[in-house]
Amino acid sequence: MTMEFTSPPPPPAGATSTATTAGARAHARAQAGARAEAMRTVPAASATQLPDGVTAESVVWDETVAGGGYAHCVLSRGTEVRLTDLDGDACANLLLFDAHDPSERLNVADTVKVQWQAYLGPGTLLLSDRGRVLASVVDDTSGTHDALCGASTRMTNEARYGAGGAESASPSARDLFTLALAKHDLTPRDIAPSVSLFKGVRIDEHGSLQFLAGAGAGRSLTLRCEHPVLLVIANTAHPLDARTAFTVSPLRITAWAGQPTDPGDARWSATPEGERAFLNTADHLTARGDR
Repeated sequence: MTMEFTSPPPPPAGATSTATTAGARAHARAQAGARAEAMRTVPAASATQLPDGVTAESVVWDETVAGGGYAHCVLSRGTEVRLTDLDGDACANLLLFDAHDPSERLNVADTVKVQWQAYLGPGTLLLSDRGRVLASVVDDTSGTHDALCGASTRMTNEARYGAGGAESASPSARDLFTLALAKHDLTPRDIAPSVSLFKGVRIDEHGSLQFLAGAGAGRSLTLRCEHPVLLVIANTAHPLDARTAFTVSPLRITAWAGQPTDPGDARWSATPEGERAFLNTADHLTARGDR
C-alpha cells in the first residue's frame, strides 16, 4: 500500500491560529527580529548602549534579566562583567564556579574572613574554597551589597509571598539556581552560599542586621574574571526585603573581553592576603597551561 503525505493547507491570510502545524510555524516565524524587555542579545556584538570605552567587537555576553529570572554564562579569564540595576530594584544573587572544575567555587565565608571585610566594594576579591581569586570587583557605583544573608529559598518565599517555585510569580533564588546549574550538569547539592548585589545589609551597633534597599536606578558593579568561571545570577527578592509583594526589577549584564589583574596592578599587592590569593591563582593556572 502506498501512503501519500501532503502538507496541510496554509492558514488564511491574517490568521493567527496555532492549532495546525502550518499556523504554529507561521506564528513562530512572525516573531523573528522581535525583542522582549528581558532577553539575551544574539550575537553579543550587536549590543548597544555599552559602557564607556567598550567596543561592540569585544562584547561576549549581553543580557537583560527580568525580575524573577536567571542567567548563566561560562567566561574566560580576563573578561569584565558589568551588572547594572536598571530601575533601582534588582537583586542579583551571584554564584561563581571554576569553569573546568566546578567542585571549586565561590566561598563567601573565606571571601569575608580572609580579607577582614564583610562589605563588598571596589578591590574586593571573590575567593574560592581553595584560596584562589575567581573574580575581583573593579568598579562599583552602588555600594549596596550583601555577603552575609545568602539567597532566598522556596520555604521563605512561600511564607512571605505564597509561592516560591521556579515557575511561580515569586521564585526563590535557590530554585532558579537549580535550573541554571542543571544546564551545566550540576545539582542542588552544588548550590553554595551566594552574595547579593544591589540589596545590602549592614550590622548595627547592637549586632543586628539592617536591610538596605537599592541605591537607585542605573547603579552598577563591574567584576573582572581572574579565572575561567561559570557565572550564575538569580534576580530575586532579598530574603530580608519586608515588602509583602515580590518586587524585583530588571538587571542588565554586559561582559567584554579584557585582561586579568597582573603583578603590576596595584590591586595585586594591595593586601598581603590578596597578593597570596593572586599568587595561588597564577600558580594553579600556569600548572594547567591556562596562562
